[in-house]
Amino acid sequence: MKFPRNARIFRGQLDAAPFASVFFLLVIFVLLGSMLYAPGIRVDLPSSGNLLLPGAEGPTVSVAVTTNAIYFDNQLVSENDFSNQLNAATRKFSEPLTLIVQADKEVSEEKIVHLKVLADQAGVPGFVLATLPRVFDSSAPAKTKP
Repeated sequence: MKFPRNARIFRGQLDAAPFASVFFLLVIFVLLGSMLYAPGIRVDLPSSGNLLLPGAEGPTVSVAVTTNAIYFDNQLVSENDFSNQLNAATRKFSEPLTLIVQADKEVSEEKIVHLKVLADQAGVPGFVLATLPRVFDSSAPAKTKP
């Protein structure tokens, strides 16, 4: 099959209206996309400052804690359900687990200690409190170890 070759190079003036309309549509999509609801809860982790914590080795499970709720495996759970699910997770893995606690700044130390007790009862030896990494300030002088 032979295609006709009567196409000619366009040498006229381009219309700006189609380009402007596409541009404005993109602007609207970007603005509306930034306002979309993100599922989940907002947890403000504390900053670690100069605290250097070792990373977790082996399998990990994480729990997010706010002042009035515990979220384990992306589900809102009670303390009793959390303990049961943590026991099930320890049975699922042959290696020792590490519990990563993402606690909000407003959570009391008493609640974090209670989670540590629940983790010890479930047989989870590792317990790491998640923090935000320290912010690097290029204007501050570098600290050297003595």
